[in-house]
Amino acid sequence: MTPKLLFRRIAVAEAITWALLLIGMFLKYVTETTELGVRIFGMLHGVVFIAYGLIAIATWINQKWSLRTGLMALVSAIPPFATILFDRSAEAAGHLEGPWRFAAGGDAPASLPERVLAWLTRNPALAAVMGVVAVAGLTGIALFVGPPASGS
Repeated sequence: MTPKLLFRRIAVAEAITWALLLIGMFLKYVTETTELGVRIFGMLHGVVFIAYGLIAIATWINQKWSLRTGLMALVSAIPPFATILFDRSAEAAGHLEGPWRFAAGGDAPASLPERVLAWLTRNPALAAVMGVVAVAGLTGIALFVGPPASGS
């Protein structure tokens, strides 16, 4: 799977879970019929949000994005559907082209983040397991910390 395809899939998934969360919020706060949508879709969106952030960082390292482009990728997860807009603009600018640079036979990593990415791209099954563990761990931390305090 190319960086472009992986990034696109997670960007679309993040936008879809945003839509589901917005539907859940509509049901909870506008129709006042159920909180179930917020509970289920909120958790789902949180998990995909974290996965998007990790994949955006891996793509940032692989594609040698500028600080501005990398931060824009991360910030695009905050407003609903902005990950799709970022994905399209990054593709148009050529920021998603090419293979995984550090795959077997590829570039030699020069920094610690590149060495980590090289190991992950050369061990995709372990990378997938580590990704699931990282997302689960970060989700657990987010659940422990809890939602932002409301103004009341």
